[in-house]
Amino acid sequence: MRAVVQRVKQASVSVEGQIVGAIEQGFLVLLGVGHEDGEAQVTQLAEKLVHLRVFEDAEGKMNRSLLDVQGAVLVVSQFTLYADIRKGRRPSFTAAAPPALAEPLVERFKNALSSHGLHVQGGIFGADMDVTLTNSGPVTIIMDSEHLTR
Repeated sequence: MRAVVQRVKQASVSVEGQIVGAIEQGFLVLLGVGHEDGEAQVTQLAEKLVHLRVFEDAEGKMNRSLLDVQGAVLVVSQFTLYADIRKGRRPSFTAAAPPALAEPLVERFKNALSSHGLHVQGGIFGADMDVTLTNSGPVTIIMDSEHLTR
């Protein structure tokens, strides 16, 4: 699984002009699922995310986690995180998992975050979505479950 994690003051996702998910302080997570992903990757990525210390403490240091600040998470599925741009000018997305595999794993990821007591919102899988956000910092981190097991 791959995720682009943005620390936000607020974020929302709309489908056909209607807001389907919105949060205040927390993370916007653009989440991609690959062919080899499963429960282990969901668990690893969720655990790393909820404990990631990128929120400022009283001294202004990034020392607090999402749990510490009682933040929220907006998860938006994004197969384009598996784009292969090595050949030609049009990306290939063959490394992205098919919807039948990806959609349940995105839902499991959201449930894994919710199990920590976090407020979790999401987009609509496979829909054409518009995402708005106010990036805080800016703080943007790329996470790949493949790199969490080394």
